[in-house]
Amino acid sequence: MTNPYKGLPDHQFWRRGVSGVEHHRLDPVVAPKFRIAPTDRVATAGSCFAQHIAKRLVQAGFHYFITEDGTDLPLEERTRRNFGVFSARYGNLYTTAQLRQLFDEAFGRRRPHDLAFPRPDGRFVDAFRPQIEPEGHATPEAVAAARREHLDAVRRMFVDCDVFIFTLGLTEAWRSTVDQSVFPLAPGVVGGAFDPAEHAFVNFDLAAVEGDLEAFLADLKSVNPAVRVLLTVSPVPLIATYEKRHVLVSTTYSKSVLRVAAEQVMRRHDWVDYFPSYEIITGSYAGGLYYEDDFREVNNLGVAHAMRCFLRNYTEGGVRQDADALADGVARTTDVVCDEEAIAATA
Repeated sequence: MTNPYKGLPDHQFWRRGVSGVEHHRLDPVVAPKFRIAPTDRVATAGSCFAQHIAKRLVQAGFHYFITEDGTDLPLEERTRRNFGVFSARYGNLYTTAQLRQLFDEAFGRRRPHDLAFPRPDGRFVDAFRPQIEPEGHATPEAVAAARREHLDAVRRMFVDCDVFIFTLGLTEAWRSTVDQSVFPLAPGVVGGAFDPAEHAFVNFDLAAVEGDLEAFLADLKSVNPAVRVLLTVSPVPLIATYEKRHVLVSTTYSKSVLRVAAEQVMRRHDWVDYFPSYEIITGSYAGGLYYEDDFREVNNLGVAHAMRCFLRNYTEGGVRQDADALADGVARTTDVVCDEEAIAATA
């Protein structure tokens, strides 16, 4: 009798593809849709975990595309003011809604109602990137001027990048009831003040996440026809949930929605792929080895494993042969900038 599973490759069986492989050698990437050349301009955005990919690409000698680099400032000042963390200084874009609204604003399709949030010290912050400028701004007008300059850089990044890597991070967010703008942090955490008449909690469902992601991809392709997109899902659990349930349950919901949305979109487009960093870090085969003692932060071992797989499968040329050595030269995970940490600091 014919057995449809007979003769399938090892990676399609748990025993031969997972439990029978040394955990540090497991590589779940199969048939990547494209590879990144050293000359390709690679842009990144998304949650905190996206920063690891950018750092490893720089270490590997690839062209990490930065359109807002602060080259006129001393290195220490650029670091302090978050230049180079992402391709432009948008901070963490945790949700697909944030990504879509940033694109729309950069191309003049929307103007947010809220822009400058006051801080307790009398300074003002950009409501959509509240921790970018540590010292804040003197006036709302200064916030608006800085944002115009920022949006110019964002627009150049979307138009000129060859590869755009986006890490989906969260489904929970806070938004304005006036114009539905989505914030990276709830008003009042870093700047502004929470007002239940003007701000509302939202936990995006699969249709909303997938819809925003699909709309963004269509818009991106319209201004950059040759672009390729690589999606990932952050393996970092929620630091807090506003849902009336355990944070572990909310984390499972959030990551499940994001993973399915990425899958659905990836299956529809030959220029969009999914890199399984989420599976590499969270997989049961690793026995929790890839998390710090708080069971939330990804440690250097986990980052190194994910980046070995990334470099081996998605890069061209000699870098692929040196993938293990390059990925193991990891920076401290504490160097990662994460807006979400402000929630725990003020709770």
